[in-house]
Amino acid sequence: MSRRNGKPKKILEISSYPPPRAGWGIRVAFVKEALIEAGHTCDVINIAPESRKIPSPEYLTSLNGVDYFWKCLKLSLQGYRVHMHLNGNSPKGFILTILAEIANLITFKRPVLTVHAGPYQIYFPKERAPHLVPMFKFIFGVARKVICNSEAVKEKIVEYGVSPDKVVPIQAFSKQYLRFHKLSVNGELGGFIANRQPLISSYVFFRPEFFIDDMVRGIAELVKSYPNIGLMILGSSDNSEPIRELVQELGIEKHVYFAGDQDHDSFLTLVTQSDICLRTPIRDGVSSSVLEALALEVPVVASENGRRPESVITYDHESIPDMVRALRETIEQLPQVKSQIVKPHIRDTVAEEVAVLTEV
Repeated sequence: MSRRNGKPKKILEISSYPPPRAGWGIRVAFVKEALIEAGHTCDVINIAPESRKIPSPEYLTSLNGVDYFWKCLKLSLQGYRVHMHLNGNSPKGFILTILAEIANLITFKRPVLTVHAGPYQIYFPKERAPHLVPMFKFIFGVARKVICNSEAVKEKIVEYGVSPDKVVPIQAFSKQYLRFHKLSVNGELGGFIANRQPLISSYVFFRPEFFIDDMVRGIAELVKSYPNIGLMILGSSDNSEPIRELVQELGIEKHVYFAGDQDHDSFLTLVTQSDICLRTPIRDGVSSSVLEALALEVPVVASENGRRPESVITYDHESIPDMVRALRETIEQLPQVKSQIVKPHIRDTVAEEVAVLTEV
């Protein structure tokens, strides 16, 4: 990858950043790496609630609102263009976006936005929150380019009066996601994997939109038919206490393992050890973790959101019995389901994103 027009750029990524492992942060880490390899400068302001105050050489902290805005402004004055990451679910994210945009505008630069997740979120598109239309018009209008992950999301952004030429659909998944070293899994987790068949893995945050309560209740139902079944929950354990209590209440402690946050190599190693990957959110659009599993030829059962890739087995997220049905059918036909997986086409979309960020 070479520098555009021979002139190095300065890019300020504003996003969550690992650890913990999360979709936005993993993407930003790959983009940062690619920008630096191409001779550009890239810094990150970490806005992840779990880690934004923890110092790291990999990112800048954001201690509070004043600290955040000051860093946005200071780096804008140093010549950085903001690349802001947001979705349609977080009012706090809207405020952070507007502050970052103002900091860039003050220094006569226009930021780039990436809108994550699918075409239907809590406050997006227009019909979901008509009272926020002026705010979104400002957010999208200020940006020089708006990146999203699909044509469906682009159509919804354009409805705010944004020029279609300004909106660039770039799939969040890229070939870099599959770059990993397979590791040995030992200790307690290794023992759990060895003794659980079938093994279901699910990557989550302990938030309502992941429907983890429903997931463990579904597993409790499946234990009645599959006494060796296991559920391996991947992701940061913050706020997991109520789910741990529910697991104990249901009497399925031996069937559920909280694996916690994992680095990239460990995460994909554990995905390859799984018989099924279970994806529960409905506002995630084309999820990178779903594409990772399919690319590694691991069957995926996921809530239906209208954006699931071919060969994913779907269920109604409002129905625990339907989740159980989808998992049961997959378990009963596992060899056939594996043989029918359609692996996703994998482009270097990180390079595509870098090209947008470094345009003059």
